[in-house]
Amino acid sequence: MVKRLWETAKRLYGEAAEAVLAPTESGQLWRKVLFFVPVPIPLLAVVALMVGGHLSAAGVWILASGSVAVASLLLASVVQPTPLPEGLSTGASVRRSLHRFRQITSLRIALALTPVAVGAGFAVAGGGLLPLLTALALAWPQLVLAAPTFFVITRARRAMEAWGTKAYLWAGLAQPAPVEWPVATALAARVRAYRAARAEGASAATAATAAGSAGSAEEGDGDADEADEEAEAATGLPSRLATPSGDRSEPSDLLPGFPAETPQARPIPRGTAGRRIGRLARRDRRPKAKS
Repeated sequence: MVKRLWETAKRLYGEAAEAVLAPTESGQLWRKVLFFVPVPIPLLAVVALMVGGHLSAAGVWILASGSVAVASLLLASVVQPTPLPEGLSTGASVRRSLHRFRQITSLRIALALTPVAVGAGFAVAGGGLLPLLTALALAWPQLVLAAPTFFVITRARRAMEAWGTKAYLWAGLAQPAPVEWPVATALAARVRAYRAARAEGASAATAATAAGSAGSAEEGDGDADEADEEAEAATGLPSRLATPSGDRSEPSDLLPGFPAETPQARPIPRGTAGRRIGRLARRDRRPKAKS
């Protein structure tokens, strides 16, 4: 018996998970409804902190909260999509049926959350949690009416076919749709876009730094090339042999320890005695004539 119940629960859970995660319009509506199921829980925690955890409240506040919840439940069970006009084609019928079913689903979700907000206000005014708990007891079942179950879809299709136009609602709900969750998917997309923008900014800054380094190196090469061209134009020699026309570097600037001032060469004496000695030496070296 326990094993059979476990298998039944497992099968139902698998079917529910498949329906919720299906990439269709029906799965998109299921995800939209299930997203708002836990929304009253944080509100209940906040109200409990505000009233100090007290349950009791004045009867007028409990009665008012319950009245709003009952009215919302009755309205959600009665409201249905309007009939489709006559003379629609198949494609137009599919689009309009799907659009009206989306509208009625959003309306039922809003009707389910309205008594929750009203009950929270009445609970704070009455100083107890009973008005909010009464509203929650009648509001959560309303989400079942908003979910795209077989019963809800069949009633909506019959309401849209009241004027004789066939509503292809099942075909519209079977159309493909991205697997998205309200608020969460948009928030995740913004986070990914922010991270991608930061990565692009970092890569652009790195590229700009590399470009600046390359530009400074090219400017240095350009200055060296200009100096070589000036030296070649001034001396008429190739750039590898010409010396730039700027300030010449001293040996003491290039070689450490080299003396700053080169010693002057001693002048060669060119007096008359030196000339005579040179003449006598040349005269002795002349060959003598034969007699």
